[in-house]
Amino acid sequence: MPPTLASLVHHSALKLTVRAGEDRLDTPVRWAHVSELPDPVPYMEGGELLLVTAVKLEAEDPEVMRRYVRRLAGAGVVGLGFAIGVHYDDIPQALVDAATDEGLPLLEVPRRTPFIAISKAVSAANAADQYRAVTAGFEAQRELTKAALSGDGPGDLLARLASHVNGWAALYDVSGAVVAAAPDWAARRAARLTADVERLRERPAPASSVVGGGGADSDAEADDRVELQSLGAGRRVRGVLAVGTGAPLGTAERYAVHSAIALLTLTTERSRSLQAAEQRLGAAVLRMLLAGEPDHARAVAGDLYGALLDAPFRLLIAEPTAAEGAAAGSDPLHGLADAMESAALRAGEPVLVVPDGDRLVVLAADGGDAVAACLAHTEARRGDSARPHEPADEDELVVGLSAPAGPIAAVGAYKQAEQALSVARRRGRALVEHEELAAGSVMQLLADDAVRSFADGTLRALHEHDAKGRGDLIASLRAWLSRHGQWDAAAADLGVHRHTLRYRMRRVEEILGRSLDDADVRMELWLALKATSGSGSG
Repeated sequence: MPPTLASLVHHSALKLTVRAGEDRLDTPVRWAHVSELPDPVPYMEGGELLLVTAVKLEAEDPEVMRRYVRRLAGAGVVGLGFAIGVHYDDIPQALVDAATDEGLPLLEVPRRTPFIAISKAVSAANAADQYRAVTAGFEAQRELTKAALSGDGPGDLLARLASHVNGWAALYDVSGAVVAAAPDWAARRAARLTADVERLRERPAPASSVVGGGGADSDAEADDRVELQSLGAGRRVRGVLAVGTGAPLGTAERYAVHSAIALLTLTTERSRSLQAAEQRLGAAVLRMLLAGEPDHARAVAGDLYGALLDAPFRLLIAEPTAAEGAAAGSDPLHGLADAMESAALRAGEPVLVVPDGDRLVVLAADGGDAVAACLAHTEARRGDSARPHEPADEDELVVGLSAPAGPIAAVGAYKQAEQALSVARRRGRALVEHEELAAGSVMQLLADDAVRSFADGTLRALHEHDAKGRGDLIASLRAWLSRHGQWDAAAADLGVHRHTLRYRMRRVEEILGRSLDDADVRMELWLALKATSGSGSG
């Protein structure tokens, strides 16, 4: 503990006597300062015990003393020491009354106690307190380092940190989710700080903030003081540490927190060389899968990715919707990768993330937390009112997701993800799953400007013919194709003789220069009719 006025009063060698402000003796003393100036306030910083002999003070003037004491108290001076037997045999009553009225502790200093003795006592006590704080800080550092090296995760480290600060501690991952908290009851408290953690994560690391224990949306249940510290060796935030205490951190507690930040940064920020090695390994596994070599891929995957290949997985391809958005620093691919890796880490499931130029390719367990995090992240980036299957905003992500597959079917899964990505980009949707394409009608894929342009070009000559009043070739072609080339049924639908319909179909062939006997021609014409129909039905 730092020295207080009470500890100085109880110091047997100083022989100090309290003359006013007895109820404020527990105030810490930062320094003891001698000044005989009538107004020493410009030279005060706050926290000082001011020592005077009143050589230049009108100490017997009540009004002067009231102004003097009021300015001292307003400047943060914690006490006034008055030497008797120098200029005054006793402390003037005007000064005693002013100190009593203002609540400023007033200490009587006997003649035989030099001011230097008081200054030395304050200095020695502060030095001893600083030494105790540093010693406690080093001890905390040793304990926290031992906890970090135990391999049991961050829980033990947070528990020791909470004990050292006499409060609680929590760790958030890069997505803002609570990874661990100590004591156990602190998890609920930490969860209430999500909005504050989100705001801190948006700032470049390192960053810190101090908030109320309940967070921005608190119901004031908790009134502790919470410090949030971002974790990360670079400018990217890798996590956030929260430390809650009942009062501002002291020197020893500050040492412990700084040690925890360094250790947690080391555990959450893997070395760049290790990250690069894992990324190269993941890329090699993916290349082997896409080359049709699942056995070689499994051998290379080893313990790191092997479990991912032993169960159905999803293949995901993500791109920013606009290249200029990625170049501007929005970094949506990194955000998605962080969200999926964090979710997989919490769930204890493997995930393979491979940057591929301006794309991100991911293998994740089917039905796992990483895939769920992808869906949630895509939705969250678009705001509460938007959904992954609605048109995507500029500078956001567009994602294609394959159906569940295994190593043997990885090539097909990649094609599925590319198809889903292509549809998502063309349709302006944030995310498309391949199951949607497989389960729905292929006609949904025709709602595309390029397809419509092809259809319009294919049928333009027939539309021009009909526009000149020469017949209804488009309607006749649609009826004939819908009846699979059955003349009588199609003619009945049109209300014409089958010979009339035969004539019209010969005119279609002449105008288009293509034979209706060709199945490919019939298919293209049918799809063109479907693409240009207002309802999308026959």
